[in-house]
Amino acid sequence: MGRLKPDKTQYLATIIAIFSTLLFLFPVFWMFITSLKPMSELFTYPPELIPNNPSFDAYVENFLKNQVMLKYIGNSAIIATGTMILTLLLAAPCAYALARQNIKGKSIILLILLAVQMLPNIMLAMPLFIFFSKVNLINNFFALFIANTTHALPFAILVLRPFFLSLPSGLEEAAQLDGCNKFSAFWRIILPLVKPGLMTVGVFCFLWGWGDFLFALTLTTDESIRPLTLGLYKFIGEYGTEWNKLMAVATIAAIPIILIFVTLQKYIVGGITSGAMKD
Repeated sequence: MGRLKPDKTQYLATIIAIFSTLLFLFPVFWMFITSLKPMSELFTYPPELIPNNPSFDAYVENFLKNQVMLKYIGNSAIIATGTMILTLLLAAPCAYALARQNIKGKSIILLILLAVQMLPNIMLAMPLFIFFSKVNLINNFFALFIANTTHALPFAILVLRPFFLSLPSGLEEAAQLDGCNKFSAFWRIILPLVKPGLMTVGVFCFLWGWGDFLFALTLTTDESIRPLTLGLYKFIGEYGTEWNKLMAVATIAAIPIILIFVTLQKYIVGGITSGAMKD
């Protein structure tokens, strides 16, 4: 049998896919190119796609000579990791209970989770600030973990629940017959089977923590606690913006996000599609 030739529809779909990819990647390209331009070339007209005199001075100055931005990156990593861990610790048992246990008012709980997920962060920032002020948690990493988890937890529960629903019934009983209690059955039997869902949720929670701006702005005043999203504002002054330095730091900040999606792409896409088809 001869090889089937692709029809015009496939060629058109390929062209559209390539164009769409280039369109979405152009802002990343422009951000990197801007970071290589000296200030004298930033406002030339028409804009130059390739700088005439590319320079890595913005990177050297912000990451080698002055290492304050490295501290901000470290803070962002701590906040993102803490948000991911806390969200998974809370979301996994909650989603398991909503999927496998007979709970009264389950549909109402799911409806509340959907409603809470649609609340903008600005509505939560002030109540959380008042609460954390009273318990002396301002300028504390744990406060940022909790604040970001309030945003990520409803999403995590709703995504994880279909994975637990897809498991065969009777797994817990079989594990208990083998000597496991309910907790060890959940920990040793159930959780490994929903690993794709846990990885999907973990990635998104990490990225939400990494990109947090509003909670960090509201709940921190100490520069030693603040993340990279607030550190970027150091380049925005009253009389102008140091665009090349700003874009250099933003490029470095985007690298972990790109690496995560490149290395874990199959888990992220597979987890979302698998969870969406099971209910």
